[in-house]
Amino acid sequence: MTHSGLEALLDGRRLSPVQRRIAHYLSEHLDDAIFLSSVELAERAGVSQPSVTRFAMVLGFAGYPELKQALRPLVLGGPRPAEDSLIRTALDDEIRNLSAVRERLSVLPIKELGEALAATEPLPVLGLRVSSGLATTFGYYARRIHPDVRLLVHGGSELIDGLHAARRAGAGWVLAVVLPRYPAEAVQALEYAEKAGLRTAVITDRPDFPAEVVLDAPVGDRLVFDSHAAPLALAMALVEAMADAAPLRTQARLEEYEKMTEETGTFAELGCDIQSEG
Repeated sequence: MTHSGLEALLDGRRLSPVQRRIAHYLSEHLDDAIFLSSVELAERAGVSQPSVTRFAMVLGFAGYPELKQALRPLVLGGPRPAEDSLIRTALDDEIRNLSAVRERLSVLPIKELGEALAATEPLPVLGLRVSSGLATTFGYYARRIHPDVRLLVHGGSELIDGLHAARRAGAGWVLAVVLPRYPAEAVQALEYAEKAGLRTAVITDRPDFPAEVVLDAPVGDRLVFDSHAAPLALAMALVEAMADAAPLRTQARLEEYEKMTEETGTFAELGCDIQSEG
């Protein structure tokens, strides 16, 4: 089976991490895979046999035998894909995702949202599970230019407590990062935030996400787990917009921060005088 044949089957499918492991194995072992039973494929891909059946059904087949039958005429006589083909395809997808964001910059409310977030104090930033990484990155940089950024990356009552405290302290907005798979608790927290009087903004991959302001960017879904190059680019653009919205405060805080890091030796100076061991 050629790589394009497998791509055609997978195109437009939202696969779970387990299903992506199966797709990854097929992409690298197509010639052998068409002769494997579902149990053998499951063992080699490192998943359960029922997962192989569910994978076939996600692709529109009644079960694994039907999927294997459909694969055979596409595989026989086709070249074996290069070992790095999956990674290359994933990177190509991320390039397209970034290009899609670039083409939509004029219609995304980055400047307006940056001004709003720069003006609200404190600024709660919410991100649960996989979204906590991007929320933390945004919060780290936003703290350099904003006087009170409150990171909320833990669920349960602590999350609601944080939103409640931020609102009582004068917050007008909450920024959330909600990427697939979407934590139900994050959606519920935003509903609570709206009821509490907070305006909601979200960085996500869905333009129809239920929030007042949505900055959406596609995620890469070719690998076992999603990659988030385009949402990260949007997050950094939003930090830039916040900096531009309050230039004097930004300058003062950045200069103060640089002075502090120099006095405390926060960062190592990696230069030509550092010898490599060997």
